[in-house]
This record gives sequence, C-alpha cells and structure tokens, in this order.
Amino acid sequence: MRALYTAATGMAAQELNVQVISNNIANSRTTGYKRQKAQFQDLLYETLRRPGSATSDQSTMVPSGVQIGSGVKTASTARVMSQGTLTATEKQYDVAVRGEGFFRVQMPDGRTAYTRDGSFELDGTGQLVTHDGYLVDPAIVVPPNATNVSISAAGQVQATVPGQTAPQDLGTLQLARFVNKSGLESIGDNLYVETSASGAAVTGNPSSEGFGSLQQAYLEEANVNAVTEISSLIAAQRAYEMNARVITASDQMLSSTTQMFRG
Repeated sequence: MRALYTAATGMAAQELNVQVISNNIANSRTTGYKRQKAQFQDLLYETLRRPGSATSDQSTMVPSGVQIGSGVKTASTARVMSQGTLTATEKQYDVAVRGEGFFRVQMPDGRTAYTRDGSFELDGTGQLVTHDGYLVDPAIVVPPNATNVSISAAGQVQATVPGQTAPQDLGTLQLARFVNKSGLESIGDNLYVETSASGAAVTGNPSSEGFGSLQQAYLEEANVNAVTEISSLIAAQRAYEMNARVITASDQMLSSTTQMFRG
C-alpha cells in the first residue's frame, strides 16, 4: 500500500527535524552558535491523469488532473545567521561582533576557518588564539610586560607598556563576510569554512562599510530561542504521531483486505 511508504518518509523527516531541534537546544549556551532550521520538499508525483489533457474532440480538458505524491524529503538544514545577544564577560580578550562579519582563524592544516566566537586567549608566546590554540588571523602578539590591552570598535589593538607614554599598536583585528553566509560549512568547535555556495570571503576592517563593529569584554550568545524550539519540538512530535497513525491505519486496511480474499 502506497500510504505505508509515504507515511514512513514523513516519520523519517520529523525524526530529522527533532534531531535538528535537539541540537539547537543543546547549543543554547554555546558562544556564537547559529541555530539550524530543517526545511522539507515533497517527493516526485505519479501522474494518473495530467492536468490540461484533452477529454474530447471538442477541446474540453481536465481542469486539475490526478497526481499521487510519494512523501517528503529533507531539502536543507539551513543556518539562521541572525544576531545573538551580547553579554558582558569582564575579560579583556573576549570580543563580540555586532553586525556582519566573522573572525578569521588559521587552522593547523593551513586552511582558514571563520567564527563568531570571540572568546580569545593568549598562548605561551603572547599570540591571540582560540580555546583550541588556533591562531587568530591576522596575528596579534601581546608583549609579556603589557599591563592592559584595548580593542576598539574598529578592531585596533593597543597595549599599555610600562615606560611608554603612548599605547603600543599591536595590529588590527579583521572580519570576513560572505555573499551567502548560510552556505558556510560547519566543522564543529564553533568554526565554519567557506564553500562554493557561500562564495569567497570578503575581508575588511570592523566598522567599515558592510562590516560590523567589535565590542571588547563581550561575547555573543547563541541565537536560540527556547520557547520557539520547544514549540517546534511539540509540532514535530505531533506530525510524527500522525504519520505513525497513517501507518497503523494502512496496516489495518491491508489486514482487512487480506482477510476478505481469504474468506
């Protein structure tokens, strides 16, 4: 019976939907996390009577036809790249992006990754790194005797060094933006890499045209809304249950048909 297979695709789709929602909820406290949203498409149709086909020699035609669908498939699990809430941390190496842009991170294999997680630290040589020790690009090296480090909204990094009246310039943090940031591929650890769908990275200084500004001692929270996710979870559960009932009903109908033939 066709309904069995159609309902099975619906159950599989809602199972994936629940997996996406559960990942959003699990990462509701992950710095810079961007929630995902499952999107679906209907599968191919079997056309028993094509709309617009002729029904007589007098040019009469079928107004709607007969088509039977075969279920649903997952089209994408797109990232929602909206701004998350900025929260004060009181740590001088924490930096949040307000607006467009990603920090650039140099991976050990030579690739460049991108992140909205600005919870940076210093390594043993004074270089600005991520929690996993990946270098921030362009490199920022803080002198060992620096007493204070400031990061402006435009990304300029300066350090107060004993014996110098003027702050010492250490460089400028840059941001990267993409034509289609939803096309970035997540590789875990709050990192993304560019793809052909995202387009090549466009690099620029914070606060310049098209780029967001930086805010020191702040971090961007995940853009996950708990109420929205719970509502989506309930809707997915109900849809799963309805598809399960279709399978039960189809099974009972098949059983009745079999008994009729045997009788």
